[in-house]
Amino acid sequence: MTTVPTVVDALALATAVVDDLVVTTARDTHQAIARRAHGVARRSVGPAAVPVEVLHRGVAGLVYGAVGLSLRGASRGLARLGESGAGPALEDGPRGRFVNAAVNGLIGEELRRDRPRLAIEMGVRREGRDVPLTAGGVAGAFPDATGQVVVFLHGLCENEDYWRRHRDRLGSTYGESLAARGWTPVYLRANTGLALRENGVVLASLMQRLVDAWPTEVTRIALVGHSLGGLVLRASSAVVAEGDGPAPWTRLVSDVVTLGTPHLGSWFAVGADHASRTLARVPEVAALGRVIDRQAPGIHDLIEGLAHDVPPLPHARYRLVTATLTRSARHPVAQTVGDLLVTPRSAVGRDRRGTELFPGAEVLHLGRTDHFGLLNHPEVHAALARWLA
Repeated sequence: MTTVPTVVDALALATAVVDDLVVTTARDTHQAIARRAHGVARRSVGPAAVPVEVLHRGVAGLVYGAVGLSLRGASRGLARLGESGAGPALEDGPRGRFVNAAVNGLIGEELRRDRPRLAIEMGVRREGRDVPLTAGGVAGAFPDATGQVVVFLHGLCENEDYWRRHRDRLGSTYGESLAARGWTPVYLRANTGLALRENGVVLASLMQRLVDAWPTEVTRIALVGHSLGGLVLRASSAVVAEGDGPAPWTRLVSDVVTLGTPHLGSWFAVGADHASRTLARVPEVAALGRVIDRQAPGIHDLIEGLAHDVPPLPHARYRLVTATLTRSARHPVAQTVGDLLVTPRSAVGRDRRGTELFPGAEVLHLGRTDHFGLLNHPEVHAALARWLA
């Protein structure tokens, strides 16, 4: 039995999702509409409507049952085939890694429970592979390691490849630009469907292991997180703060940079939560509400973000980058949707009463930029060069 997920494993999951979400949603919606229609018919026609209702329910149940049984059987067969190692490895190419990261962001906890071969484990990444956190593994992956380490963590449903967006147009990435200035870039990949604090615990342990295995003495660490990644970085420092004292790796953190991070939550996640609750009140669309509500803990955590119970590291400098679709951050559209997912107020951690999560932090606003434009932006390149000089 292979432990490497294959394309066949992904097909098995897709087949199960079609049964669990598409067929089940269609069946439940159909039944709710039919109940209302048959209720009207019984009130209008009387007992004569009952045989039609019984026949309709029987035929519909037979059809949905047959389709569901076929899909479940196909899913089990594909899963057994995947366990044998049949088919190409899912993560051999960027498209497979993209799909796996997206699915883990949506149902990561469910994958870990029901399909662990597809569940991503947080790790250091190099050229599409996990780096063993041993002295030999780290030295082999970073032969030119310096004492200054900049760690990049992606956002929800993303992976480490996202930091290369628009490289063909800009000619560089943040990591490459900083490498030319004496930093060693380290890219992480995480299962973004897991709860923030759980990912924070894993990251805190991973960072200590990385520092312990680093080929040379680490003198300075900078943390850069996009979107949800910024929250996970904060959660890792909170885990350390709850212990008996700061771990050695946190003492080395000089700078924390968050790019479009929903420190106070994402309006999009709040809207999805409200939509699921509203749909649940109407039987005919309640099934659609359950689909929306079937969100991973990582997505649910975006409703509120991380507030004052997760304080910043007292010795680190915080840099907060926010973007808006409009030129001005004060524009009504900017205040409502921000960069499409996060508003400026949340990205800088300032609530409506003016209370700040990061007093004294430097803020950079980018106008006419969306959430994913923050992954590789000329102004962020320039700012990182200044902040990490």
